Amino acid sequence: MDCRVLSIQSHVVRGYVGNKSATFPLQVLGFEVDSINSVQFSNHTGYEHWKGQVLTADELHVLYEGIKLNKVSQYDYVLTGYTRDVSFLEMVVNILQELKIINPSLVYVCDPVLGDNGAMYVPEDLLPVYRDKVVPVADIITPNQFEAELLTGKKISTEKDAIEAIDMLLAMGPHTVVITSSELLSPLGDQYLVALGSQTTVGLDGTKKKQQIRMDIPKVDAVFVGTGDLFAAMLLAWTHHHPNDLKTACEKTVSVMQHVIKRTISYAQDMAGPGIRPSPAQLELRLVQSKVDIEEPSIVMEATVL
Repeated sequence: MDCRVLSIQSHVVRGYVGNKSATFPLQVLGFEVDSINSVQFSNHTGYEHWKGQVLTADELHVLYEGIKLNKVSQYDYVLTGYTRDVSFLEMVVNILQELKIINPSLVYVCDPVLGDNGAMYVPEDLLPVYRDKVVPVADIITPNQFEAELLTGKKISTEKDAIEAIDMLLAMGPHTVVITSSELLSPLGDQYLVALGSQTTVGLDGTKKKQQIRMDIPKVDAVFVGTGDLFAAMLLAWTHHHPNDLKTACEKTVSVMQHVIKRTISYAQDMAGPGIRPSPAQLELRLVQSKVDIEEPSIVMEATVL
């Protein structure tokens, strides 16, 4: 049977972010992807100029109604990322609840994009919607440290704090939480960032098991756009292939990321020339060139089971 994903994310004409970052890698791994573009921009907003249109909540509903009228609204996964509008996010929740009635085993993967490094880059009124409406209906969430702090109200200063915040998020509804990046000190030194994850699985006899993992990921001195969207898509794919093994799913997800980032930075530096900082256009993710690594990632990052 086909495994079908409804991905509601942004779209850019040039480059890789949102649906452009998620669709090709998922298709390469055998998923059918139906995309709704929450925005259509010429390029991502890190460029000097950008133009485009934003989809409203009503327009989102019209698209969904079309799918529903044709009786093709059976999905295995829903994937969402960056949103700036409360009414749009609430419409996503309404659609998701309907889709879960059609297929109760549907898995919702949500990247709750709120901000980073102590600053929100979406309107503050999105936080209660994510916390009270979105996270409770999500199955897998991928916040960064700052987003995890916002959603739980808990400051994270140690690994113990992070695990407690993850447990709070799990108690809100999801079965899998991955804090994709944090400011915690890695045992490997300050050239690494720490990612932490936890997954609750229920056995056939009803017993619950929890797997907690940590990954130490090398830092890169460059600003990439679309990496969070790629991470969420790859975590969807690899948790599908390894449903009760968060360690393997995260190792494959992060290894794909490392291959893509390494290829991207190498290309960008070649294009920019010695000693010159690459431009946003040169730093667009090299996804097409990384097809083989996406399909069969050689494991370059190992996870530690806590």
